[in-house]
Amino acid sequence: MTLKSTLLGAVALTALAPMAIADGHSGERGRDGQLNIIYWQAPSIMNPYLSGGTKDLEASSIVIEPLGRYDETGALVPYLAAEIPTVENGGVSEDLKSVTWKLKEGLVWSDGSPVTSADVKFTAEYCMHPEGGCAQGAKFDGVDSVEAIDDLTIKVTFSEAKPNPYGPFMGAQSPIIQAAQFADCLGAKAPECTDANFNPIGTGPFMVTDFRPNDVIQLEANPNFRDPSKPAFANVTFKGGGDATAAGRAVMETGEFDYAWNMQLAPDVLAKMAEGGQGKPVSAFGTLVERLEMNLTNPSPDLPPETRATVAEPHPFLSDFKVRKALSMAIDRELLVEVGYGVAGRATCNLVPAPALYASDNTECLEQDIEGAKALLEEAGWTDSDGDGIRDKDGMKLSILFQTSTNAVRQDFQALIKDWWSQIGVETELRNVDSSVFFGGDPGSPDTFQKFYADVEMYANNFDGTDPQSYLAAYRCGNEPKPSSQWQGENINRFCNEEYDALLDELARTGELDKRGEIAKQLNNLITKDTMTIVPLVDRGRVSAASNTLGGVVLNVWDSELWNVADWYRITE
Repeated sequence: MTLKSTLLGAVALTALAPMAIADGHSGERGRDGQLNIIYWQAPSIMNPYLSGGTKDLEASSIVIEPLGRYDETGALVPYLAAEIPTVENGGVSEDLKSVTWKLKEGLVWSDGSPVTSADVKFTAEYCMHPEGGCAQGAKFDGVDSVEAIDDLTIKVTFSEAKPNPYGPFMGAQSPIIQAAQFADCLGAKAPECTDANFNPIGTGPFMVTDFRPNDVIQLEANPNFRDPSKPAFANVTFKGGGDATAAGRAVMETGEFDYAWNMQLAPDVLAKMAEGGQGKPVSAFGTLVERLEMNLTNPSPDLPPETRATVAEPHPFLSDFKVRKALSMAIDRELLVEVGYGVAGRATCNLVPAPALYASDNTECLEQDIEGAKALLEEAGWTDSDGDGIRDKDGMKLSILFQTSTNAVRQDFQALIKDWWSQIGVETELRNVDSSVFFGGDPGSPDTFQKFYADVEMYANNFDGTDPQSYLAAYRCGNEPKPSSQWQGENINRFCNEEYDALLDELARTGELDKRGEIAKQLNNLITKDTMTIVPLVDRGRVSAASNTLGGVVLNVWDSELWNVADWYRITE
């Protein structure tokens, strides 16, 4: 793929906004007939407790549901629960050791029987059984007991304070299963219950009529779904297999399918498919941020490994905030988005760009400022004393070794950033390392991102779930990779800030969601705009494809992509 083709494709590519028509959310259940979905990875089971595969989680999510979900912004929203329990409404105890859920009244399973707290308690017993091999066991970490207080009330008690108690029964990974159907499927018997695992009785908008593992699922509208006007579709064909290219064409070019999952394709390829006129890409964003990491320690090979791993020997010029800020100011993030990701990217100044509760309004880096960067370097004493185009100070050249993994988009980014830095008088040597080595963690290799034997490096990562506490805690003093830890550790910059660590401690003690959001924003700002230790570039998103005649689609990276399939409908002229 050439840089030109990538850029042209990115410019041509547009996201599909959620569409609406006057009667899109009203009418009789099943009024819009057939819905066709294609996932190029085929589901093999409809029980997420026996599979961690995204394809299986998402297929099952339209049949079985949790107490609460995460919406497209990452906010917690009730599904089978009447409301999300919080400290403020009394649902979460003041000591943060228990959470009490209330079921909505009148809920029934697709077979017509009532949903009760006994089903919720049973779900916990099913996953927590020591012989069950539950794929979602981490959701129940720290759970001491699950009690059915009455038919509609469930109390989850933790062994210690849990500021973020939304593990059990939240999201597509932790739905409620029917106690009656799975009663004989506890522990080692769980994988043997083929009928229940392939055809779970649920509360969702659809129910399985035929399941063919690794091939196709046939479903029909749940006659007992809690909203009598939903779902709009009477039947669903959920096809699995193939590849992303074929799936994209089936929606955007031929119109054979209405929705295709996970279009891991170049922007120009997606743009070409969209020219078929049958559908468009849809995109959404989570927490995956492509960024520059600034090395605060001296990476000189003349120093022993122990010294290169600590701030005992500060970096000769990146320890200067003004230098780090100037490097950030020189970058045109919008162009990086166009070149590398198109609709699947957006410029960001935040390490934590979402959910909205935790996202700072930090936007000052979004506008490139070459002249401002030059002025800042002048102010810091970096001038071009010999006229060779490279700034120097006290006999040292402003020369950077900039490394990343081998990847076409990242090499394009390196080339652009090198050019922008040259415009402000910074010399840049580029290095790219094979991904298996760069991310491999071999303590004997000098080329891992943890060892960070360069001045600046670029990569992306994110965090599980929607709460960033553990992610932000990576930059606590003492978490740096070093020889004594076999070079394992997440604080690769060797950042150490007492204010930052104090805020981490406060976050760990805080249960109120709004307060957690404010503290997380302060932490984000401290490590980005206030210190420029991390220089965010692009918030990388996910792309799927939807038919032009499919309304109600809201792509969601925090939960199942099919989280609101009950709201989908057919657009008519």
